[in-house]
Amino acid sequence: MDDGTRRKREVEIYEAAYELLSQNGYGGASMLRIAKAAKASNETLYRWYGDKDGLFKAMVRENAAETRRLLDEALSSRTDPWTTLESVAPVFLRMILGEKAILLNRAAAADPSGALGAAISGGGRNEVMPLLDELMRRLCLDTGSNPKDATDWFLSLLVGDLQIRRVIHERTALSERDIDNRCKAGLAAFRRLLGSSQA
Repeated sequence: MDDGTRRKREVEIYEAAYELLSQNGYGGASMLRIAKAAKASNETLYRWYGDKDGLFKAMVRENAAETRRLLDEALSSRTDPWTTLESVAPVFLRMILGEKAILLNRAAAADPSGALGAAISGGGRNEVMPLLDELMRRLCLDTGSNPKDATDWFLSLLVGDLQIRRVIHERTALSERDIDNRCKAGLAAFRRLLGSSQA
């Protein structure tokens, strides 16, 4: 199977898995059900992903891929960290508040085994956060701020409680204008906060 064909099949598998996740939760989205819904063999799913946790971890990695790519490229090329942050912020916000991430988090909250939560951390947070931490380390070099604190400040200003409000159906999806405004306001406040650390 060539890369293009495999990629097409993976997209179909992920779509089937998200649909079953929305209907039946994590416990009801078995590998066999996902395989049938995607018109794939159960053996293929186990060969490609190992088990259900591996499949959902791959889905989380796919959802976080654009954020991870931007951070990787910027860190490799030594792009100005503020420029990188301005580019990453809207992509990160779309990713973390998008329907796929919200669906995964809703299902994880209802999964008593904790397996989906672990997959979300392994495929998303544990891969993106070290890159964001490194970006903050570079950004804080001349500010006197602690990079870990800066990461927490940035996430609080950018995301706040929006994700949990989306998860509990208390907040609808953000429009592109909402995302743009949120990023501009959050980054402006973040600059001021780091600026105050220099004083």
